[in-house]
Amino acid sequence: MLIREATAKDWHDIWPFFHQIVAAGETFTYPMDLGEHQGRDWWLLTSPDRTVVAVDDSGTVLGTAKMNRNHMGNAAHIASASYMVDPAHAGQGVGRALCEYTVEWARAAGYRAMQFNAVVETNVHAVNLYRSLGFEVLGTLPEGFRHPAKGYVGLHIMHRAL
Repeated sequence: MLIREATAKDWHDIWPFFHQIVAAGETFTYPMDLGEHQGRDWWLLTSPDRTVVAVDDSGTVLGTAKMNRNHMGNAAHIASASYMVDPAHAGQGVGRALCEYTVEWARAAGYRAMQFNAVVETNVHAVNLYRSLGFEVLGTLPEGFRHPAKGYVGLHIMHRAL
């Protein structure tokens, strides 16, 4: 698997699984009816932020991540990231590889920590992955997310020092 900078051409391959994940409404705080153009604008970031794709040997996009500062001004030393793995490639280590990549990017870019603002507590695979990579749950916003099947569930704030 290769992780490389995403290009505008990659959006054609990202959009189908991005749309599927967002429309399911189970893991992202994006509107479930998010349109393609706005989704592209939100996901494909420009420098100094970054968006990458994980591809296999044939160039198939397996997943994607975006990396950015979490806040501005005097809090701009904290990074954040978001990840989407094509469900057709789940369980193959794509999410782990993307998360490890973003942590290294943030460290190399001089960030002091990484924080995820809204990890849905029922997204146990993501929570367990982040914990295995040194992230801790700092707190949980009770009923901060309306899951389409499980009702109101918590949103974790997760953090790790770099």
